[in-house]
Amino acid sequence: MSGASGASGASVGREARRTLYRAAHVVDVAGSRAYGWVLVVGDTIHAVGSGAEAPSAASSVDEVVDLGDAVLTPGFVDLHGHGGGGTAYEDDSIAAALAVHRSHGTTRSVLSLVANPVPVLTASLDRIRAVMADDPLVLGVHLEGPFLSPHNKGAHNESFLIDPSPSAVSSLIEAGDGIVRQVTIAPELPGAVDAVERFVAAGVRVAAGHTVGTYDQARAAFDAGATLLTHAFNAMPGIHHRAPGPIAAALDDDRVTLELILDGVHVHPSVASMLLRAAPGRVALVTDAMGAAGAADGSYMLGSLAVIVTGGVAHVAGTDTIAGSTLTQDTALRNAVQLAGRSLPEAVGAVTSVPAAALGLGDRSGRLAPGFAADLVALSPQLEVQRVWGAGRELR
Repeated sequence: MSGASGASGASVGREARRTLYRAAHVVDVAGSRAYGWVLVVGDTIHAVGSGAEAPSAASSVDEVVDLGDAVLTPGFVDLHGHGGGGTAYEDDSIAAALAVHRSHGTTRSVLSLVANPVPVLTASLDRIRAVMADDPLVLGVHLEGPFLSPHNKGAHNESFLIDPSPSAVSSLIEAGDGIVRQVTIAPELPGAVDAVERFVAAGVRVAAGHTVGTYDQARAAFDAGATLLTHAFNAMPGIHHRAPGPIAAALDDDRVTLELILDGVHVHPSVASMLLRAAPGRVALVTDAMGAAGAADGSYMLGSLAVIVTGGVAHVAGTDTIAGSTLTQDTALRNAVQLAGRSLPEAVGAVTSVPAAALGLGDRSGRLAPGFAADLVALSPQLEVQRVWGAGRELR
């Protein structure tokens, strides 16, 4: 592609810093520009284009960042992660976890919490609310529990799993006002459909997951407003030719985004490739990372459960239950290309525009286009992270 596009109606403050980024390839879900450039004004992309010369809009910039043979992409968005750098998002300090994922290209994060008693979840929400007040790159919270099936609990403490009763739903809606972005609910639980409707009415995205539910039960949740499937294939029935289950229900519904943990452990690469082909533009790669992401093998805690990490694979201590991952989004991107055979724009979309759209942020995050957030990742030709910017500020 050649030429340029600009934000003709964008508000550009006189004091905002103007930075021009150049790279051998500029890639987002829309495609790839050779010898591309991105003009950032403050925290927003103002214009993009390609060719040896930037247009007159870029003639008076404060800085030119020449990235050479790099691949420049939007910043990655992670819908589902529990921690990293030796810490979990339930901990008092989450700075180390955020730093790990930002160094691997994730510029916008939803912080996932495992099942806990409602008062404990409320305390975690209060701590994260304080972080969000100073950090716009934290998008909010994902409550992965407590409304999960005890028969497909994964790495959640069964003692803390409850049905989505009206009182429990009210408590979490009130405690999470303004910061809870997503909640996972097993659609077969008593009161699940009503809970989906109430969370959606409160502005919360709802995912079906950690379930033993049927195709019809999942469809009922989607018809009630659920728009996500939590880590497809994991903690749910598989696809059977006479009992298609929640995965097929999600594939059949264009309103639904399917999370996928593409670490080569949670889902076989051939199955991941099949899913990406079956639902183009609707698969969001997520990390589901726990505290060992970016840290050494050893003993960790995931909520109240002890976890052992060996060879980068986490299991609940004494079991064969996978306990999250040690994945980062740059590895997921490489795996999408190298293991699942996706094109680079499609793989980039799965870690940028698809998760952004799933959160309702598709007009602001996940693209290299005028008016979008200045979240950028410079990758080597081998797709290794070199530099990262979030909201126009360098993070690595």
